[in-house]
Formats: sequence, C-alpha cells, structure tokens
Amino acid sequence: MPSIDDKQHHEISQWIALNELPGLGNAALCQLLAKFGSPEGIFNANISQLREFVDDDIAQKIQKGVNSEAIKPTLDWLQKDNAHLVTFADSNYPKKLLEISNPPAVLYAIGNLQWLNHPTIAMVGSRSATPQGEKNAENFAESLCNQGLCVVSGMALGIDGASHRGALKANGATIAVVGTGLDIVYPAKHRDLAHKIAERGLIISEFPLGTPSKAQNFPRRNRLISGLSLGCLVVEANIDSGSLITARLSAEQGREVFAIPGSIHSPVTKGCHQLIKQGAKLVENVQDILDEIKNSLPSVSPSGLTDNLNSDGIKPLEPNTVLACMGFDAVNFESLRALSGLTTEALSSMLMLLELEGKITSLAGGKYQRLV
Repeated sequence: MPSIDDKQHHEISQWIALNELPGLGNAALCQLLAKFGSPEGIFNANISQLREFVDDDIAQKIQKGVNSEAIKPTLDWLQKDNAHLVTFADSNYPKKLLEISNPPAVLYAIGNLQWLNHPTIAMVGSRSATPQGEKNAENFAESLCNQGLCVVSGMALGIDGASHRGALKANGATIAVVGTGLDIVYPAKHRDLAHKIAERGLIISEFPLGTPSKAQNFPRRNRLISGLSLGCLVVEANIDSGSLITARLSAEQGREVFAIPGSIHSPVTKGCHQLIKQGAKLVENVQDILDEIKNSLPSVSPSGLTDNLNSDGIKPLEPNTVLACMGFDAVNFESLRALSGLTTEALSSMLMLLELEGKITSLAGGKYQRLV
C-alpha cells in the first residue's frame, strides 16, 4: 500500500473499524453510509440517530469511536506489498458490484487493482471435476483471457483452480474471490496458486483478516463472483453443486449464464444440463460466449480487448482451415500458425474447439493430431 497522510490514515481506520465491528453486518453498514454519508458521519452521529438502524449495543460501540488496538492487525497487513483496502469511496471500486443488491462496503485485496473494472467472465464448477472438465476450464479461461477478458472464480479445488491456471497461462487476468480473510489460504493445497494469482492477478475478499472457512460465507462469496462479471460459465456441476448458486445469482443480477454440456451418464454434467433446460446458453466454444456479451463490452476497451477482434467485435475463426492445414500427421503449433495465417489467440481458440468436438487430440511436445 502506498504511503498515506494522516487524514487518509484516519479515514482508512474508520472504514476498517466499522467493517470489522462485531455485530454490524454489511447491510446495516450500507444503510448507515446512505444516511450519514461517510464513516466520519457515522461516528459523529448521536445514539438516537444510530438506533434507527442498529441495536443499542452496536450504537454504543460506534459511539466509543475507533478501537485502535482492534484494527492494528489490518493496518499492519496493509503495509505489505500489493495489499489494498477498497471502499465505496474509492474510484477503483468495481462498478459492476454497485449494480447488485447488498454490495460490500469494503473489499480487502492483494494484487493488481486494474482487474477490478476490467470486463470479466465468471467461471465456476465442481470441486470434484473430471480431468477433462479441468482441461476444458483451463482452455476456456486461457482463450477468454487471450480475447482480452478477465476470468473470475473462487479459487476452490477442481474447476475454479483450473480456471485460474488457464488465465495465468495467458496474461494473468484473473480475480480470485475467496470466502476467508486474506491472511488465510483456503484450500491449503492452493497456496502456490494463490501466490501466483497475487503476483499477476488479484485476490479479493469482503471478510476481515482472520475469518476462517465457514460454509455460510461461500454463498456470500458467490454473489461477488457473479456480480463482478458480464456472464457466468458453468463448466461441470452436480445437481447440488454450489456453482449452481452462482449461476442463479448471475441470472438474478441480469448477467448471462452459460453451461458446457457433457455426457448424459455423468453426474458432474447434470447440473449443466439442468441450467441449459432453464435457459442457460449451451456453450461449445469461446465464440458462443463472445456472441452474447459483445454488446456489453465497452466501446473503448481496456488494453488488449480489441487487439484481435474484427469490426463486429468478434474474432474470426476458421475451423475447416485449421483442419485442412493439419493433414493427418502430428503437427506443432507454430507450423499450424504459419500454415493457417491465424493469430496465436485465434488458433488457440480454434484448437480448443476442435479438441472439444473430438476432431483433434493434443499430443506430448505441443503437437496436435487430426482424428477425422
């Protein structure tokens, strides 16, 4: 966090104190902010004014002012490189979250804040994903990021982790929204992944430091994953998967919902099939997603978004061209790129599509083999 003056330190301390005040939930805090305009206004309000929104115990605690000892761990944490506190008052607060009900008044963040207002696609799915499901997630995420989009997920095992890894393989455009404090890595198996996301992407949470993993926190986390995004892609999901909560929230928030179909015999695709029956768009390739969100993209896009798009905002892909260039012998990526004349991003997307359709397979050494 950059150095701040005394006034900024005072303001940040007030935001932290209110957000971390035991018993004062986010909804009540937002009501107080709407009434009194700022943390300063809340702390200056009298007991009777505060009692209109909170019970007497909370009002008494607010009246006592900032508890410097209680907020010291967070202030110390903010001294770390790339640690941030983002509030309603900040210009870089994600504008998409202002469109949802009960947006968090405060976000804790580690990493690059530029991604907060970047056009984003949510990717979620089963924690017990199949190897093919994880591969699909990684490939879709990489291609979406190569199109200039950012991928947001929950850093859980399975599809979430694969989505983040795919984004990191591209340009690092990924946001992990977690359900714990940012001083805790959950699941512990993703410690290395969390470090990589913090270095190139962004990790955010609305929960104060020290908040452990609790089941009731993850639905709250999910509303932020969907809220940050233009749409939500469900890669694999059981009928009772928590990722269906994210999909439902996306629909309620007016976002697009996408689902990848699979075998009718697989339990991890039944959730996706249910979403499709309910109106989610069946997705076979990245183009299917771009077709739906192109009108929601900014006319002047963030860096990289329009680099490889045509006049309609969509990258042209030529599957038959790629197949024709392959022949039936194994061929490497660079040779295919030279033969097809496609950009690296376009060819990557097309190869992923062809592999999903069972027309090609990837081999060791970065080579591809035509199957049809």
